[in-house]
Amino acid sequence: MKQLQAFEYELKYNGEEECSLRKFAGACRFVFNKALAIQIDNYEAGNKYISYVSMAKQLTQWRNSVETPWLSEAPCHSLQHALKDLDRAFKNFFAKRANFPRFKRKAQGGSFRYPDPTQIKLDQNNSRIFLPKLGWLHYRKSREVLGELRNVTIKNRGKKWFISIQTEREITPAQAVTTAIGIDVGINRFATMNDGSYIAPLNSFKKHQSRLRRHQKNLSRKVKFSQNSKKEKDKVQKIHIGIANARKDFLHKITTTISKNHALVCIEDLQVCKMSKSSSGTKEKPGKNVRQKSGLNRNILDQGWGMFRSQLAYKLHWNSGMLLTVPPQNTSRTCPNCKHVSEDNRKTQALFKCVKCKYENHADVVGAMNILERGHRLLACGERVHLDRSRKQEPTEVSQLGFN
Repeated sequence: MKQLQAFEYELKYNGEEECSLRKFAGACRFVFNKALAIQIDNYEAGNKYISYVSMAKQLTQWRNSVETPWLSEAPCHSLQHALKDLDRAFKNFFAKRANFPRFKRKAQGGSFRYPDPTQIKLDQNNSRIFLPKLGWLHYRKSREVLGELRNVTIKNRGKKWFISIQTEREITPAQAVTTAIGIDVGINRFATMNDGSYIAPLNSFKKHQSRLRRHQKNLSRKVKFSQNSKKEKDKVQKIHIGIANARKDFLHKITTTISKNHALVCIEDLQVCKMSKSSSGTKEKPGKNVRQKSGLNRNILDQGWGMFRSQLAYKLHWNSGMLLTVPPQNTSRTCPNCKHVSEDNRKTQALFKCVKCKYENHADVVGAMNILERGHRLLACGERVHLDRSRKQEPTEVSQLGFN
């Protein structure tokens, strides 16, 4: 089974090489923003969407223009790929998979890609890679690059630059396992299994929230664009990067363990964007309990449920496993013993006690048991679970994420 895989490393560079990296990332950002501005003006004029091919012809004019001669110094394929990124963003917007594309800012760091593998040379013995118009760049080799080279992406994160080498290689699935598991995700318990075991949350943002607030206050008091402002901004950015790295490492360790030990994993089809939507409302109709909802949204986003789901999907695929998503309605209100559904079954956040048969257990464990049971039903006959029509979410079909 052939699979694409990315290997990321930290680059080692001098001042001249860093200047080139920033210059190329800035050129790609300029092309993206200029093309987006043209698309917006074209739409307001009532014209049709400009295709990538037509936009690429304009890119040739920009590179040869006397107004933007510095564009010719950047790799041509990288600039073309910036236009492809914009074209893909518009297609996702038209298909209602994403919001309208936004202009890129310099503060976001920037990135650029080399899509042609024939122009790239990889020397793993000396931990270096050759890239057009950059030459040989050294990187911190933490593991071997496996597979056939496909493309290279360079991106900025804080004060460091990283290189992501994507390859295609043949993956031999691990020894097949036959166990199935249902997982209920939450805030007090990050993941609760149907057998009663659970994983405590990391809460990486919550651990650094007070330190982050202190530095953000210091930043707000500095004079904009001053040297002290830049120093304080770097500190804030460093904290954010540390929070994201800790969360990513935590999720990778958990998903790797789960994918290796289980052939079938059932989780809830949670709409995190809707769950973490702000309740502030408008001036005419202000929301209620805004501060409490804001804290809940912060805790939800701190868990990284979306990343947890995506990592499980591709890791189970690599290990010949399957990920099923089931409707989340009433999973913690349904008695696994007598199937009685009632709000009174769960009077507290943690305790589940059936009002009909007196079955008692932790509410998250009950939710995980019901999730696994629904997964088995969906896998057996692909049925839609009958739910109350008053719910807002449509029933979910069998979703075999990570499976072709």
